[in-house]
This record gives sequence, structure tokens and C-alpha cells, in this order.
Amino acid sequence: MDRFQWSSGIYLVGEQIITSQNGIRLYDGETKTCFDYGDLTLTSHRLEWKNPRDSSSISLNLMLIIYVEERTVSIGKSPQVILHLHPPSQNQQPGPVQRSPNSYVKLSFKEGGKTNFYECLHSALNRKLWEQFTPQTGPVKPPVVKTRTGIVGIERTLQERQKETTKNISKAFEDLNKLMEMARDMVLLSKTISTKIREKQGDISEDETIKFKSYLLSLGIDDPVTRGTHGTGASFHRELARELSSFVEQPLKDVGGVMALTDVYCRVNRARGFELLSPDRKSVV
Repeated sequence: MDRFQWSSGIYLVGEQIITSQNGIRLYDGETKTCFDYGDLTLTSHRLEWKNPRDSSSISLNLMLIIYVEERTVSIGKSPQVILHLHPPSQNQQPGPVQRSPNSYVKLSFKEGGKTNFYECLHSALNRKLWEQFTPQTGPVKPPVVKTRTGIVGIERTLQERQKETTKNISKAFEDLNKLMEMARDMVLLSKTISTKIREKQGDISEDETIKFKSYLLSLGIDDPVTRGTHGTGASFHRELARELSSFVEQPLKDVGGVMALTDVYCRVNRARGFELLSPDRKSVV
């Protein structure tokens, strides 16, 4: 553990994030440390362990790793990866442990993801990208090459997607509510215009007045009966029946007094706009 140093979280120029895994416990040799259940990020230059509770982090330069190996554990125990390390350098930066008798550390994967992380780490050690860039510090955000997380990470991603979907649906319904309000205003306006036209029948023939009124009123029902406005049970069905009988009265007269139930259903739902009725509800009424 004396090869780890405190990290500021600032990446180097050319440093790339390769993968990350949460739920990682660090061991100094075979000794369990206080660095438990953190987020471990592998970059092209180092390993960085971060405490999700207080955001403190430590890092290990990949150049200090001699080789890595997987450890087979018994059933019920977390899979592990062992990092065999070079001795610390003379200009080693301060870290959480000043001196350690162990020449290796263990990574315990409490949330799974060991196989993928091991493969990525093995590949990064072979590529040695840290040798291709001159160390330069600065607040540079590295390009993300590939990120895989365990079950907890997948759940977080799904939760974020669900929040975004809920937000989009809420916004869509806000637009629909505005459109419904505009539709009611249009129906009220049509009634006002038809009333004024009827009052001035001297300038417009009665047939034209009636025809124009029918066109305007066909826009819809201005205040449809809903459970939100008239409650539930007998009161709702009584008011809905009154609305339907009032609406179909004139169409029934126009067709001779007989109309198919399917025609009534289509006309009423077209007039109600977004406050649609189900066929079962229409039959009950």
C-alpha cells in the first residue's frame, strides 16, 4: 500500500479512462485496509480508488505494477486480483501508508466485474501508454474509451433513463393539457358566434345560419363529463347520460331517429376530444 499516493482527481494530458468498477475493497498483502467498497477506475496511466462517501481518492501508477494475477477463491467469497509491485520510487508522493512490508496488494470485487476489469488491466499494462506522453498536469477531461460497471452501476443507469423518460412524458402531457384548454375555448367561441348569427337572421338566411351553426358546434363538446369533474358512481353515469342524450339528439333527427351504436360511439368520442370513453362505459350509460 505504500505505492499508493493521494490523488487530486486531475487527469494528465493524453490519459484515457478505460473502465471502472464499484464495490472494490483494497488489501495490503493479506491485510484488510480501511479502503472498502469504493469505486476503482482504470486509466491508461494509473488505477484510482475513490471513496463514494467523501470523494477522497488514492491512485497507483501502472508503471509500478510488475504483473497481475487472478486468485481463485472459495464459494461465497468475492473474486480477487493480485497486483505484484516494484519497490516505491525515491520521489514517491505522499500517500495513506508511509511504509509497508508487502510487495503486493489485492483487489476484492464485492459487486462482481472482476473478469472484465482484469482483462482491461492486463491489456493496459501491455500497451504502456504512459510512456507515450509527457506528464503534464491540468484540468483535462480524458476521453472515455469504454466503461463497464457492475449490477449497481446498471441499476443507476436504468434509474437515470427512467427519470428522463418520465420527464419527457410529463412535458408531453403538459402540451396536451394546453391543447385541450384551447379546444374548449374554440367550442365556446363557436357557440358565441352561432348565437350572434342567429340574432341577426335579417342579414343571413335561416338555412345558412343553421348550417353554419352545425359546422361550428361539430368542433366538439365544450365541457365533457369526466370522473375528475363529476366524481364516480351514479352521479357520473347520470351526468354522462345527460350529455350523450343532448349531443345525439340532433344527429338522430337528421338520420330519421335511428343510429347504430358504433356511429354514436365514434361521434361522441370525436366530439369529446381527449376525454375518450371506452365501449364498455358507453354501453353502461
